[in-house]
Amino acid sequence: MSLVTLQNPATATEKIRVAFHTLGCKLNFSETAEIAKDFSALHYERVSFDQAADVYVINTCSVTENADKRFKALVAKVLRQNEEAFVAAIGCYAQLQPEALAQVDGVDLVLGASEKFNLTQYLGDLTKRDSSEIHSCEITEVNTYQSSFSTGDRTRAFLKVQDGCDYKCSYCTIPLARGISRSDTVENVVTKATEIAQQEIKEIVLTGVNIGDFGKGEFGLKKHDDTFLDLIKALDKVEGIERIRISSIEPNLLKNEIIDFVATSDRFVPHFHVPLQSGSDVVLKKMRRRYLSKLYVDRVSQIKVVMPHACIGVDVIVGFPGETEEEFLTTYRFLSELDIAYLHVFTYSERPNTEAVDFEGEVPQAIRNKRSKMLRGLSAKKRHAFYQSQLGTTQQVLWEGENKKGYIHGFTTNYVKVRTIWNPTLVNTLATITLEKLDEEGFVRGKS
Repeated sequence: MSLVTLQNPATATEKIRVAFHTLGCKLNFSETAEIAKDFSALHYERVSFDQAADVYVINTCSVTENADKRFKALVAKVLRQNEEAFVAAIGCYAQLQPEALAQVDGVDLVLGASEKFNLTQYLGDLTKRDSSEIHSCEITEVNTYQSSFSTGDRTRAFLKVQDGCDYKCSYCTIPLARGISRSDTVENVVTKATEIAQQEIKEIVLTGVNIGDFGKGEFGLKKHDDTFLDLIKALDKVEGIERIRISSIEPNLLKNEIIDFVATSDRFVPHFHVPLQSGSDVVLKKMRRRYLSKLYVDRVSQIKVVMPHACIGVDVIVGFPGETEEEFLTTYRFLSELDIAYLHVFTYSERPNTEAVDFEGEVPQAIRNKRSKMLRGLSAKKRHAFYQSQLGTTQQVLWEGENKKGYIHGFTTNYVKVRTIWNPTLVNTLATITLEKLDEEGFVRGKS
């Protein structure tokens, strides 16, 4: 397959095809969408990542070892679709390990944390290269802020409000990949939310690395005095958005004032995702988390006092260096007793340049896997119990756009997944239904 090679894509008689793939978090998805807008402005034709394209852009993640391996598989896949395709790697892994990505056969360009937003400026010549070109600055130089949001789903948009992190958790590479904490202004976020509303999108999910730390401007300066509470109060007034969801917030930053505001809000929904990582105070201290288990219990209790029907999700890591069987069981019992709805379970993986990689007490992989399986089983039980507790209630469901085996799915405000017989007229509509029963696949069925 021939490749169109141009100095200026806008002058092409035949549009250049570009495809994107995003690994990792909602924040990455919002940034991919923003970068894709630059390609549209230059008249590239966007195609599916499963199709033959002239340029493939892979936005990388480095939270887990799996994401690294997936990158290599994706490169191999696109070269099977077009062996002459120009392959660009951007994002977190590209910042952390640019040389490693550059050595992957078929990769032509590697751009780090700042350079990724200037991707199109590096594509004057799309000729396949013998060796990769790397542009990745020192992470200490990454201190400006780039707004972004994604609208790939007709019903939901991921709106970035913050980037980077000033925390120094001993296992985490994100500060090394994204730099210091910095955030948008309230005014700009409200402008973006209004733009989303004009596209008739019903729900916004607020994303960032550490969104509770909202308020620090570019260069890490506290140049605007607004807090996360100020932000959500302003967003609550945006007309045209039915729902706003907080993606994830650190327990030490989830203040009572935030919880109380969500409880009385017109648009913010009763759904919180609050990272825990371990129920053992010993392990939390080794992780350099900024709270202990008692504070976490207090946060969950406060949510349930003012929003008994709220859905609470939890991040937890198993197999952290030195985690004993008793410390793991402490976490298991802690989570069993908490009034939560589901878990996101992560198996610890060693990451270069983190403090924890040098800790003693490596947990064998087989034990990590066993502990992960136990917590995933607990998560299934917690979700089932939460869904059961909502049966008989009347809820508002936002129906999504995909036909899955003859069913349409949607979520209630408190994140109960509901399904009913496929009907295309329901897509991106809100319906008030009574939750009737759990079906054989664990979904709630309802009736209007």
